[in-house]
Amino acid sequence: MSGPADQTGLFEGDAKPSSGEAVRPLAVRMRPRGLPEVIGQDHVVGDDCLLPRLIQADNFGSLIFYGPPGCGKTSLAEVIASETQSKFVRINAVLSNVA
Repeated sequence: MSGPADQTGLFEGDAKPSSGEAVRPLAVRMRPRGLPEVIGQDHVVGDDCLLPRLIQADNFGSLIFYGPPGCGKTSLAEVIASETQSKFVRINAVLSNVA
């Protein structure tokens, strides 16, 4: 049986993360990396929808996503950009003096 001397405290141990992945925020690490990983948006990314067909054909122009914070706009845009080898430009209205 192990005693208190055998246990490591919550903040003890190696302070340095083992990789760059570990220092990224959890929300960034959990983002979908491909269209099949996008959940809760079947009306947009379902098999019979327009978006997957456009991604497969790599045949569309610029896209603008609008919606409340946390609904998946950035995640979906990053998935589309990675699957089509498109350029992804992140713009924050507050930081770009638009809002």
